[in-house]
This record gives sequence, C-alpha cells and structure tokens, in this order.
Amino acid sequence: MVKAKGFHHGDLKRALLGAALELLDEQGDAGVGIRAVARKAGVSHAAPVNHFKDRRALLTGLAIKLFDDIQTNISKRLESVSNDPAMRIESVVKSFFEYGAEHPNRYALLWRNDVVDHECDEMRIREDAVYDFICNEINNLTAGRNIDTDTVAIGLWSMMHGYIDLKIVGMFEEREDSVTGEDRPEALIKMFRTIFDQYGL
Repeated sequence: MVKAKGFHHGDLKRALLGAALELLDEQGDAGVGIRAVARKAGVSHAAPVNHFKDRRALLTGLAIKLFDDIQTNISKRLESVSNDPAMRIESVVKSFFEYGAEHPNRYALLWRNDVVDHECDEMRIREDAVYDFICNEINNLTAGRNIDTDTVAIGLWSMMHGYIDLKIVGMFEEREDSVTGEDRPEALIKMFRTIFDQYGL
C-alpha cells in the first residue's frame, strides 16, 4: 500500500486518481468515495481535500482522466488510418465501442450528470474536442451538400452511445449479425457507412 510520507509534489493527486480508478473498476461509481479512496491510497481521510473538495470533484477529476485515456486511444488508432473522413469517424466510434466493452464502469461514469460536473471547463474541453472532431470529418464528407452537420453527428453519437449503454446494463446479448456474421458493433458501424453512401455523403 502507498504510504503518505512517500509522496512528492503532485504524486498524491495521481495516487488518489489511481485508487479511485481501481475502486471504480471493482465496485462502480457507488464505491468511489473520499474516505474509500483515501484508505485505498494509504493516506488520511483529510488528505484528498487538497486536490478534491468533495466526491463530485473527485469523480469529475477521474472522468477527465478517462477522457484523456480515450483520446490517447483514438489518436493511436488514427495514426494507422487513411485521410478518408468516413474511416476516421469509424475509428472514433470503434474506440468508444471497445472502451465501453472493456471498461463498462469507466464508460458509464463519463455520462453521469449527477456525480460528474460536465460544466467544468476541463470536462467541456475534452467532450467538445471529440464532438468537434466528428463534426469536422462529417463536414469533409458532406462538402458542398445541404446537410446539417449536427443532425448527422447527433445521430451517429446516439447510435454509438445508445448501444454501449444498453449493452452495459444487460439489455443486449452477445450476438453476431445474422447476415454478415460480424459482431454487432462492427455491423452497426457498417450500417451507418451504408447510410452515408446512400445519401451521397
């Protein structure tokens, strides 16, 4: 267990977020509290207040870290993708699909308005960065066409998040597309690509 006296400047915040992440994976957000995180990190119950004034601030800080992790995954995936806007959009969607499947508790926390402060500047910057990227690529696809970018982006975002969220709560079983044999997320992505093609996007 990490000992408080071993911390150097800046290490405590990382240790607290690391402990919070472990608890989130084990118990969901309900298990992530100031006292539980302090105990997990091996520090006094009062220590976290130096970085997180309350549980909401702690969970917001954790959500910011998770968004950074997702953005790192997206950036790595984009390095091996062509400049085709549709493929770049698909890379973002695949990153979220994979993240939700591998880390359901982490993904669920990202969209919790009751325990995460989405008005926090650091959160808004990260959320807007992903949405703006998708909108920019949609604009590249629809250049010269009378298309509402936000409508397309919201439709794509709703499909992606809706599937992941319902999968996490157990509403969808692990099944393949009966025609193509592909797993459901891949089939959904190709379905959206077909819609793009049908509308000449």
